Amino acid sequence: MPLSTTGELVAEAAAHRGAVAAFNIITLEHVEAVIAAAEAVGEPVILQLSENAVKFRSGHLRPLAAAAASAALASTVGVALHLDHVKSEALLHQAADCGFSSAMFDAAHLPYAENVAATRRAAAWAHSQGLWLEAELGEVGGKDGRGPLDAHAPGARTEPGEARRFVEDTRVDALAVAIGSSHAMTSRDARLDHELLAALSDAVPVPLVLHGSSGVSDENLRRAVQGGISKVNIGTALGIAMTGAIRAELHADPARFDPRGYLAAGREAVADTAIRFLTTVAAVPAG
Repeated sequence: MPLSTTGELVAEAAAHRGAVAAFNIITLEHVEAVIAAAEAVGEPVILQLSENAVKFRSGHLRPLAAAAASAALASTVGVALHLDHVKSEALLHQAADCGFSSAMFDAAHLPYAENVAATRRAAAWAHSQGLWLEAELGEVGGKDGRGPLDAHAPGARTEPGEARRFVEDTRVDALAVAIGSSHAMTSRDARLDHELLAALSDAVPVPLVLHGSSGVSDENLRRAVQGGISKVNIGTALGIAMTGAIRAELHADPARFDPRGYLAAGREAVADTAIRFLTTVAAVPAG
């Protein structure tokens, strides 16, 4: 079917007090696995390609984006393409020509006034190209190899009043909020601040996004969606699944040299993990 847009999928989920799952992709096997998982559970999905993943692919955005778009067109469920955690305006400006309907512009590391200015500029450009733009306020920790932020560190939590002003000043379409999750978590014991989420949901007029969802338990993930999260980002859990499966395959047969066998195992493990998250998000009752 035709490519869906991130804005449509998130708006539909938000209208029903639900969320859409968004998975970070690095290889074609990720693409195939996530789409297979979405088809298995009959749920739409967002494929996300981050700036770091583009760097891994020698700085080239188009090849994997084209493969993802081709796979999406052959899918039986709605699939959207999203450019994730973009700090480079030059990379952001490639999104419209590579099949992306949306991007997340990440200026959360900057002081507040600079974050507002950079994000406003990014949103204005995105909207001129018909793209939906997500931003972040309050820094979700664990980026670029750094550990999670202490709960009391400056910027470790998103303040509701500031978030409302940020959205008004930047005109972004969605806001990623810091409520206790962290990127690159390999355990699922993040402690989400659900009271803060409720306040943010009341204060902010655009859909809210949860980054670092790999580190959130199923119960807390469902509660976060019920509390107002409309887009759930998952990346690390896919890496854990793929690497674990490949490691097991090579350990069982150290002489193996054909990558198809262990990549197939990795792809299957990613699909199983994606099914678990899709099912968790889809199982949230409407509020």
